[in-house]
Amino acid sequence: MALSKTMKRKVDVENRSFNDDWTEKYAFIMPTFRNASPVCLICSETVAVAKEYNLRRHHNTKHSNFKVSYPEQSEARQRKITTLKSAYSRASGIITRTLTDQERVTCASLQAAWVLCRHNRPFTESEVLKECMITVLEELAPDKSMDRIIESFKQVPLSASTNARRVHVLAAQVQKAVIDGVKEAKYFSLAIDESTDNTDISQLCVFVRYFDGKDFREELLALLPLEDNTTADIIFGKLEDFFKSHGLPLDKINLTVTDGAPAMIGKNKGLVSRIKTVAPKTNALHCIIHQSVLCAKLSGELKEVMEKTMKIINHIRGTSSTQHRLFRKFVLESQASHDDLLLHNDVRWLSKGKSLERFVELRAQVVDFLKQSKSKAAADHLRVMQDTLYVCNVAFLTDIFSHLNTLNLQLQGKGKSVVDLVEKLDAFGNKLDLFHADLLSGRLLHFNTLKTVGEGNVTEKMKTFITQLKDNFSARFDDFFISRDVIGFVRDPFTISPSGEFSTNAVKMLPLDEAAIQSQLAEIQAAGDMKAALRGAESLSAFWVSCPETYDTLKTLAMYVLTMFGSTYTCEAAFSKMNSIKTHERNRLSTQSLEDCLRISLTAAKPDVKKLVSEGKCNFSH
Repeated sequence: MALSKTMKRKVDVENRSFNDDWTEKYAFIMPTFRNASPVCLICSETVAVAKEYNLRRHHNTKHSNFKVSYPEQSEARQRKITTLKSAYSRASGIITRTLTDQERVTCASLQAAWVLCRHNRPFTESEVLKECMITVLEELAPDKSMDRIIESFKQVPLSASTNARRVHVLAAQVQKAVIDGVKEAKYFSLAIDESTDNTDISQLCVFVRYFDGKDFREELLALLPLEDNTTADIIFGKLEDFFKSHGLPLDKINLTVTDGAPAMIGKNKGLVSRIKTVAPKTNALHCIIHQSVLCAKLSGELKEVMEKTMKIINHIRGTSSTQHRLFRKFVLESQASHDDLLLHNDVRWLSKGKSLERFVELRAQVVDFLKQSKSKAAADHLRVMQDTLYVCNVAFLTDIFSHLNTLNLQLQGKGKSVVDLVEKLDAFGNKLDLFHADLLSGRLLHFNTLKTVGEGNVTEKMKTFITQLKDNFSARFDDFFISRDVIGFVRDPFTISPSGEFSTNAVKMLPLDEAAIQSQLAEIQAAGDMKAALRGAESLSAFWVSCPETYDTLKTLAMYVLTMFGSTYTCEAAFSKMNSIKTHERNRLSTQSLEDCLRISLTAAKPDVKKLVSEGKCNFSH
């Protein structure tokens, strides 16, 4: 038994090394690359283990005549070994260079696929790009000085099928990085919205906002096709399956932002209520931008004014292509600042304000054009345009929707947390008080169109609308799930009283030590270096990321809030990208390819193509 134990040997633990003397004795060499095996210089065969017995047996069995022709320790043998080593070095060098060239070609192919995808271009355009590049290079170097580069570029695989595979590999790398980051995050928020693509397939867009250890990131988590109905049960099932398949925890979700559709926010059967069954501590939010748009919903006389305006625009632009063409020619001849009216689309947030603004700017041209028209509809529209009260109301709506568009633009954009959006809303609420006072005073400092086009005529309907708008904003946003003092703390912790209601409101939202919150708040407010750090910070997020662990409880609270989305803007922007990717010409694009292209188009990450090539995740085929 003891003998069998001593005779039992494992090669991988013996740490055998190659002896340089074996090159002279057996004509073997040990390559320098990783996990190499001894190579015979005569026949180029390898042996599995660097053991003298194995080398000697190979040499004596297969090359018995070698020691006869080249006796050991003779000058002839030394010259032959040197010659064999030189030949091996040349051959291995060619192989290494070939492999390097292949890897470079693959890297170039990956980079080309990435760039095309970032610009939402079809896979087939890569071949056009290749042809253009070769033509340009040949034209730039007629003396053939760039022949090697041109030949290398010709070897880059850029076919449509290769591009599709490259894009999938690149997108998979981005998705893995996002999922790994979400797994490591303490908590994260989701922005979820649904829209149909150009082939009427409903797509569920899921964005995630999380802290990756260095900065806050907003990335596409998933684009899930909904082939059947779009009920809350189906949406939640898709989302739950995705989280389970990637090992993501639902209980880390601190906020889910949706567009406010019944399937999303239904009290008993909505998506949010289903998420709360598995993650009770999560919060829900109806997109702040959607809500701000709903606040400005028109009614009564002003609604009729808006409808009449849209009818006039549609009459000019939609009655016939001939009439539209004649109107554009008429406007161009009048040397107006614009060449056409803008159609209104309820789906687009800024559409109403921009349509009104263009309509007012081309009002004189519209009136003159309608005068030339002989149709009864044109005569009816002309009477409306010549009504003084109508003109005043249009001017008022133009001003108020201009202010709302400014707010909307301030709320849009990537990288904006719920804190940023709530602050903009509060500021606009204060502006509404200014607008109301401005109308009452008749100075019209904030209503320039009403002052010039509407000749300063202020009606009771205008004053009432501003009051109702103020009430709508208050009703929707005053009872916010995050208290204003918590938002104020995240923005500026030096303005919040440690003994006030702030700490109580904070622990309601996140279970923390209330005593630690109060004591650390008192400490940070007394620290002059922290005040200077806030003033000098590049951004609010940067201040809290760099906040010392001395204030760990405060930092945890701030990071929790800053992780929250404030709107579904990222989803809306993704849908715009989606429609530019999956066009009617690319209607056969698969669901997987659509998600891959969209992920690359939207991500802030950059690919590590060298790592992909070195790991063998991309073949060299065309």
